Amino acid sequence: MKQIEIYTDGACQGNPGAGGWGAVLRYKDTEKEISGGESNTTNNRMELSAVIEALAMLKEPCDVTLYSDSQYVCNGIKLGWAKKWQSNGWMRNKKEKALNPDLWERLLSLCEKHKMNIIWVKGHAGHPENERCDRLAVAAAEKYK
Repeated sequence: MKQIEIYTDGACQGNPGAGGWGAVLRYKDTEKEISGGESNTTNNRMELSAVIEALAMLKEPCDVTLYSDSQYVCNGIKLGWAKKWQSNGWMRNKKEKALNPDLWERLLSLCEKHKMNIIWVKGHAGHPENERCDRLAVAAAEKYK
């Protein structure tokens, strides 16, 4: 299996508001930057979109190390929250619906294809790739203002 590093970040100007996402994919010495956004979205949707779009770029099953500053994304995958919500009909508990089930559905499907290692990094703390993804996400959000 190819070993791929993926760094992601999402940004939102207003929550909801114009949002963007950015990702850097690294395989050996090759890197690819991708980004996108929406005019009316939330920060969590952009965090999820960054991971989804990055994983969707992979053409075969890979050994993926994902770096994200989003506890929502990291814990949703790593701690199994999203799978639990899915098995409960997209309910967090008996009264609260899980947010963003459309994106979680896509993300869980993509994660099943790969060996996933999830690493949370502190945002805005000087992590070079996280800062790079933040710049991509903010620039993408600007286009949707």
